[in-house]
Amino acid sequence: MKKTRPDLTALLLALALGAARAAEPSSVDEPLAQQVRQLALDGARNAMPRARVDIVVGSLDPRLRLAPCQRIEPHLPSGAKLWGKTRIGLRCTQGPVAWNVYLPITVKVFAPSLVAAAPLPAGTALSEADLREAEVDLAEEPGPAIDRSALAVGRVLARPLAAGQPLRQTDLKSRQWFAAGETVSLVAVGPGYSVSGEGQALTPGIEGQVVRVRTENGRVVTGQAVAEHRVEIPL
Repeated sequence: MKKTRPDLTALLLALALGAARAAEPSSVDEPLAQQVRQLALDGARNAMPRARVDIVVGSLDPRLRLAPCQRIEPHLPSGAKLWGKTRIGLRCTQGPVAWNVYLPITVKVFAPSLVAAAPLPAGTALSEADLREAEVDLAEEPGPAIDRSALAVGRVLARPLAAGQPLRQTDLKSRQWFAAGETVSLVAVGPGYSVSGEGQALTPGIEGQVVRVRTENGRVVTGQAVAEHRVEIPL
């Protein structure tokens, strides 16, 4: 059996150790992490003042090779939302080389909401007994959590829920407010005013979806199905 040479073994071991070190996350120091938490906390609490907010600070990309910096300022990137998995910018404002990088964070926003009282299969028509209130991380998933039973009772589940799982808008089947050919009320909404009328639906009115309607004067318009035989047209 052919033996591996000692120098080759040492080289392979060194490469393996180097790869392991490269895979290790690059954490920020605690004072900077605290600044990041405070920036994120302030922003999240402004949006949800009554919620309990928790910030989990992640790690920088370990492949980054940043120049030394005497002053690093955290900032909120343009378009970033302090909700769920997001990021905070870190900007070097005092050092030989200016740089700007992004630090991943997770914003957890806890508030009372509805959860499944027991395992619920898809197709369940929800009743009061199917639901209970619990503290939920609203930002854990993109779908809005439902916090009032009036918004859920009578609705049908589109997917199964485990016991204790939050009920979200995306878990419910969309309602059909009207069928094609039916008469609907049209409401055109603009800044500070609204205009109403009637028309004939040319497509089914599925909740939240775009629908085409022929008005009384024969014009075809598009709007959103928002309630029983009601279409809103933004202006």
